[in-house]
Amino acid sequence: MSTDPDQIRARIAEVLAGLPDPAQEGIELADEEIDAIAARLEQAHDLLVQALESVEKG
Repeated sequence: MSTDPDQIRARIAEVLAGLPDPAQEGIELADEEIDAIAARLEQAHDLLVQALESVEKG
């Protein structure tokens, strides 16, 4: 995994692109949408953990 902050930011942005803004009023999400959002947040989290592990090793 790259330790370049710009590459990490870009990968996280790709994963989170298109997620609804939770600050927006009036948004109601179905259970499957919530599950999809949770999966993408988990994927973004995993990318950040991998980046931190790479920095610690490097």
